[in-house]
Amino acid sequence: YPTLAKKLVTDYLDRVRSGEVQAPYANLTDREIEVLRLIAEGRTSAEIGELLHLSPHTVQSYRRALMEKLNLHDRVELVKYAIRRGLIEP
Repeated sequence: YPTLAKKLVTDYLDRVRSGEVQAPYANLTDREIEVLRLIAEGRTSAEIGELLHLSPHTVQSYRRALMEKLNLHDRVELVKYAIRRGLIEP
């Protein structure tokens, strides 16, 4: 079904470009993007917390929220997402 898949992707991208649908990245706060970047750099929750003056528990909450908003399932997927979005260099 490659033709169907191509049509679905094309339709979705057209809706994103028109503003009808927002890409998941558009729904992230500045703080979430900052946390995502630091996670992708390989920093621990404790390190991120220290840098941003947050508790490690709060950092973990940000990570859970990011995964939910972006429909990702683990830290590796977060890193891949950050690389694709240009938040870090591969």
